[in-house]
Amino acid sequence: MTVSQVPGSTTDDRFNEVLALIQSARRQALQAVNTQLIELYWQVGAYISRKLEKAEWGDSVVGQLAEHLAQTQPGLRGFTRSNLFRMRQFYETYRTELKVAPLARQLSWSHNLIIFGQCKRPEEREFYLRMAVQEKWSKRELERQFKAALFERSVTQPAKASAVLKQTHPSALEIFRDAYMVEFLDLPGVHAETDLHQGLLARLKEFLSELGRDFCFVGSQYPVQVGGRDFALDLLFFHRGLNCLVAIELKVGRFEPEYLGKLGFYLEALDREVRKPHENPAIGVLLCASKDDEVVEYALNRSLSPALIAEYQVQLPDKQLLQAKLHEFYALNVAQTEEG
Repeated sequence: MTVSQVPGSTTDDRFNEVLALIQSARRQALQAVNTQLIELYWQVGAYISRKLEKAEWGDSVVGQLAEHLAQTQPGLRGFTRSNLFRMRQFYETYRTELKVAPLARQLSWSHNLIIFGQCKRPEEREFYLRMAVQEKWSKRELERQFKAALFERSVTQPAKASAVLKQTHPSALEIFRDAYMVEFLDLPGVHAETDLHQGLLARLKEFLSELGRDFCFVGSQYPVQVGGRDFALDLLFFHRGLNCLVAIELKVGRFEPEYLGKLGFYLEALDREVRKPHENPAIGVLLCASKDDEVVEYALNRSLSPALIAEYQVQLPDKQLLQAKLHEFYALNVAQTEEG
């Protein structure tokens, strides 16, 4: 009998399938409880909203309700005066947004408080609701993405991709970003490529979260042999949704057009030597410290490789500045619509 098969051993792998069933059932039970709780908060919020709208209640009555529940339902949590008003706000926020209300029910109350408390536009709420559900963000990660102004960046700074990529992987523009936040690396302003590379490997979990849920890590300094010569690709990932390899080359300086040639070489090698028959052609990402958007546009315009150019940022962006740019973006769209 091996050590892993000793009765009572916590490393006995004969029972992994049973443990997986138990863990799955627990997750489903927690999700069911959360769904019922959110539904309860919705109904309570709707009830309070109707009472206040019809002037049957004043604000003070909500406080009295909280006191009554505390006295008659000892141990009941979450029904304080402030939280009851949040339930009302929750209901009034989503009662006319039929498209996104079901998404709100899939998230915890803490997630919902963050989203409808911080979002200023319906489209921003929908963005964070969809992303939180899709990426299964924790509360901490959701708060981080708000600080990183992901919505503002996604609207005003779309991903910079080659025409080939847009044709072969049209959905990629919804997956990749123009800039990636790596503030969790605590890199100094001046750093070497080795510092960036090793930092990403050491904090791979955070980097994968920043990239997106469907990214899977394949290798670092991934070996590629062509014509008897050995090359090493900085980082190699696989994206389950796109069903393709994703090569990431790191540059600690600004983007230069000649970088695309080497990236295209790596992609050709991956497609010929590494890609499996059922997989789509590989995608390349040049992750640079900075880039000139006009230079990027020129370089990508004639590129024959499915490639993107993105920045990595070691500090969270100025959210107020991005919000101002977002306001200008919407104002310009309104003006163009009126002219049209």
